[in-house]
Amino acid sequence: MLAAQIMALIIFLAMFVLIIMDKFEKQYVTLICGLLTLIFVFGVAMQSLEAVSRTLNIRGIFTKGFWYAAEESASSGINWATILFLAGMMVMVEGMARVGFFRWLCMTIAKAVKYKVVPIFITFMLMSFVLSMFIDSITVILFLAAVTVELSQLLKFNPVPMILSEVFCANLGGSATMCGDPPNIIIGTAFGYSFADFVKHTGMIAMISMVFVLVYFYLSFHKQLRSSGKDVDIASLPDPKDAILDKRGFGISAVIFGIAVILLVTHAMTGLTVATIGVFVAVLTVVTTFIEAGKDGLKEVMGHVDYKTLLFFIGLFVVVGGLEETGVLSVIATFIEEVSGGNAHIMVAIIIWVSALASAFIDNIPFAATMVPVISSLAATSGVHLDTLAWALSMGTDIGGSATPIGASANVVGMSVAAKSGHPVTWGEYCKHAVPATLIVLVISTLVIFARYL
Repeated sequence: MLAAQIMALIIFLAMFVLIIMDKFEKQYVTLICGLLTLIFVFGVAMQSLEAVSRTLNIRGIFTKGFWYAAEESASSGINWATILFLAGMMVMVEGMARVGFFRWLCMTIAKAVKYKVVPIFITFMLMSFVLSMFIDSITVILFLAAVTVELSQLLKFNPVPMILSEVFCANLGGSATMCGDPPNIIIGTAFGYSFADFVKHTGMIAMISMVFVLVYFYLSFHKQLRSSGKDVDIASLPDPKDAILDKRGFGISAVIFGIAVILLVTHAMTGLTVATIGVFVAVLTVVTTFIEAGKDGLKEVMGHVDYKTLLFFIGLFVVVGGLEETGVLSVIATFIEEVSGGNAHIMVAIIIWVSALASAFIDNIPFAATMVPVISSLAATSGVHLDTLAWALSMGTDIGGSATPIGASANVVGMSVAAKSGHPVTWGEYCKHAVPATLIVLVISTLVIFARYL
């Protein structure tokens, strides 16, 4: 078993290094490392077909519990519920984007505050937070940052402060619900948590933090934004209705989004799993798009789905499955327990702050996938409730990623949009504003978890 552990650890570390180097596309890195895990760890070192079967986890898809009334899915191997849910939400979001939903929403809100820069700044932060509770933060920032740049050109203000604030609020909003951020999807599907569970726990922390974050960014940027956007002829600005590319399709997309939200909020009561909801929403989007826009419209929607991320997840889960099957993760859990001395407060603090520090420099998705079985083992041996450790992991990974330009995918997208518009953001400028905000939320998260659960 020692040889298998060493081999699994080498493959895992090699994968992490290659992801950080960013020389190769991430999905190829995880898929190749996953294949190496199957061949060398499970095949050569362990000689265990059962380990391969558990890690690929295909049999679980064909059980009733996978689709309906699942209490708790196994965290071992490929988490197909996460894959199917993400895929379904991606298809729905692309359907909404095709008809101009996001651009219309941004322009409507800007018009509602009479195109005044500071009110736009505040409302766009709130919109980023709320949208990211239901839609992947990458998609939210992609459209919100693009509209921010467009408005900055019309109203003559620097878009960077607004984009920086939107990125942070998107990551914070993503921490509030199960479907907002990929780490939460991984945690939720691994431990059988519902949408409502996240809202009651991480959602409360995120909403408290949002008040402080709003004040912080307002104090940081209000002076330079107040001096912008003057002497602009509002009558010359585009009408939000012009953003709608397909009125009938727009209405249908809004209804599908509403259905998705209702299903997510009620899935603990209905017994429908997130995998079922993801597949249902995707099928609904595909069928209505084909009826409304034909093959060309469907091709546009499906062509924009981020298949690379889905493949990235599959390979990642296999590599992490190698660490779990060989017992490496149990060793890590034991180490954390020993360092904390069994003290629940120290253990929670380690999980929050180490998760945040790691997620600031490496992708928080593989880190969350790695830590899920670790906290499961910790809960079993230390006596600290699993829920407490899960909420600590969620807040640490979600918020830690906000601290640097490379910590979360939404950050990379936001900085890329700013750079393309002629406003490149340096590491120093980004961290100057994001690090204090990150520390504020981490302190609040730690104090709330200590006070509420320990």
